[in-house]
Amino acid sequence: MAIAVIPARYGSTRFAAKMLADRTGRPLVQHVYEQAARARRITRTIIATDDPRIMEAVTRFGGEAVMTSADHQSGTDRVAEVAAGQHDTIVLNVQGDEPEMDPDNIDRLVALLESDAGCRIGTVAVPFPDDRPDSGSGSPADPNCVKVVCDARGRALYFSRALIPFPRDTAGRPPRVGDWLLHLGIYGFRRDTLLELARLKPSRIEQVERLEQLRWLENGYSVSVAIGSRPSAGIDTPDDYEAFVNRWRAAGSK
Repeated sequence: MAIAVIPARYGSTRFAAKMLADRTGRPLVQHVYEQAARARRITRTIIATDDPRIMEAVTRFGGEAVMTSADHQSGTDRVAEVAAGQHDTIVLNVQGDEPEMDPDNIDRLVALLESDAGCRIGTVAVPFPDDRPDSGSGSPADPNCVKVVCDARGRALYFSRALIPFPRDTAGRPPRVGDWLLHLGIYGFRRDTLLELARLKPSRIEQVERLEQLRWLENGYSVSVAIGSRPSAGIDTPDDYEAFVNRWRAAGSK
């Protein structure tokens, strides 16, 4: 059985209280919860928060929330605290700022873990859409867009904010935007592996790139990568949220 846990921290450096932003008529955390709950392979969706204001908002829309420690340094640690009290074999960490996460991507990640007993950690990536710009915001060169390179078995070799692989020689064929894989904000774990990861200390490479998943690679864990159906955009700044609200309104969402 698989559960989705959504870490929802109140504090945010670039966008204060973003989990409760509600210009769509719903708090952001509700959008994330509802998207995760649409996944067919998920049996339960839980918000893991550190703040009673988020707990109250989740209660108002009828979701399930658990209070967790305010001392966690990462979303993975917060998810692990919830998993410690559960008995489900597969635990997903669905980022709390991903209101447009495709439920099909969640299902693909669960299917990856269910079909391969040797897979202890999984995540999702998609080719950059061909309509993305070649440079600038939203492009493969954008450091806010995390890239992943995989081996022949579909396991991550490295994640980076830099352009990887780097096209040193394009004389033979100019690279296309879709040649790069965009990493999405979702992870799946075997419960026992998740509890092990929560005991690891921050690693050197992780601290350089500011990417927690590098801690796992640096400590010898493998990360399998499912290829998803479509990308989604995380909400890091007020401008990101503004763009999400505009897309939501343009789609005629209710």
